[in-house]
Amino acid sequence: MQKRVEKTYLGSIQLSASKRDVILMKKYETIEYTLEDEVASIYLNRPDVRNAFNGQMIIELMELFNALGTHPDVRVITIEGRGKMFCAGVDLNWMRGVNNYEDDYKAGLKIARCMYDIYTCKKPTIAKVHGGAFGGATGLIAACDFVYTVPDTVFSLSEVKIGVVPACISPYVINRVGAMRARELMISGERIGGADAEKYGLANKMIAPENLESFVKEKIALIKTGGPVAIETCKRLVHEVKSMSLDEAQPYTAKLITDLRFSKEGQEGMLSFIEKRKPNWVK
Repeated sequence: MQKRVEKTYLGSIQLSASKRDVILMKKYETIEYTLEDEVASIYLNRPDVRNAFNGQMIIELMELFNALGTHPDVRVITIEGRGKMFCAGVDLNWMRGVNNYEDDYKAGLKIARCMYDIYTCKKPTIAKVHGGAFGGATGLIAACDFVYTVPDTVFSLSEVKIGVVPACISPYVINRVGAMRARELMISGERIGGADAEKYGLANKMIAPENLESFVKEKIALIKTGGPVAIETCKRLVHEVKSMSLDEAQPYTAKLITDLRFSKEGQEGMLSFIEKRKPNWVK
């Protein structure tokens, strides 16, 4: 049997505490964030261009997700857009300014890396989507763990309308909605609303606008009852197992559960259950 090659996943960019603190103290140009009660809230902040992302926003998102993903005081990360829309996708004025093949390729790599850093973030990620999510923004939300939206949000993978394709975001869109739905949305460039986004699996749930914030708070409270290491491991487990054969999955999963049972968190979790008390990660 061919030896399985271990994949790099979750925390591929290792930051020292000092480097992380420098990143988190920066004043960002295109995004904002707050950290309260173990929840980091990221806001796309270019409302004058419908939060379309340019090179600067991509770099800032990559830095921030990697820094927050390793922060011991962060349990959950949310992302949303300022103004009337979540995000209009790639800023075409930025792309028009990239006028040679090599620079365009490098810009594409940045977008692909940004999506990967969001997808592989160690902490659970929640996208709160309103107004619209077009083109690359659809990939950004597809890279998150949870996506919640409201009925009148418009989603579209509209790249074919301008003669290109949603290439860099395609792994995350296909992973989220499946190949059949991805083909339908990518080839047609169709605009869909919140109800269809939920039906297709692009959004986990469509929620009435007045209930969105309270619903997300309840979901965050539920997530925080789980062990931090166990949740991080769940993300890696789903990523790894989906590409394994059943033969490969047996030793991998057996070792994983044994490692967790004998970990400090696993021992605390089982002891708290026996003693009928909350584990020490629940405040």
